[in-house]
This record gives sequence, C-alpha cells and structure tokens, in this order.
Amino acid sequence: MVDIVFQRDKHRAVALNEGNRIGECTFSDTGKVWIIDHTEVSSEYSGQGIARRLVDTIVYEARKEGIKLAATCPYALKVFKEDKYKDILV
Repeated sequence: MVDIVFQRDKHRAVALNEGNRIGECTFSDTGKVWIIDHTEVSSEYSGQGIARRLVDTIVYEARKEGIKLAATCPYALKVFKEDKYKDILV
C-alpha cells in the first residue's frame, strides 16, 4: 500500500511504499503562495494515480492553511486545468 505523507518543513508531499520513497511533489513557499515545481513517481508505480494523490495532498494542505497555489511543474499545470482547482489558484 502506498502512503502519502505531507512534510511541510521539507516543502513536499512524499509517496512511500513500505517506508521507501517512490515519489514526491515539491513546492516553493513564497509566504502567500506555494509554487509546485516538481512531481515525480518511480516508473515502477506509474499509472496508479500516485502523482495525482501527491498534488491533491498539497492542494488539501494549502486549502487548510489559506494558501494559494501556482505551478511550474508540467504535471501540476495539467491537473490544475480542472475546474475543481480554480478556487486555490492565483
């Protein structure tokens, strides 16, 4: 089972399988905006929705903290085209 853990102090959400890191989504923190700059999942786990779960974890945490999001990461930019993210984007 893959667990997603948000690590605020490391500016990332990380995907773990039996304690081993298999993916991560990182962001820069400008104080008012988090900018997702990288999303990566090990090729062994591609196609399982893990990258989406990583991005959604950061979205969830940003909403809790009242932070807006932006992205330079191509994957996050693609995800953010969906209507359900309009409220969180700058």
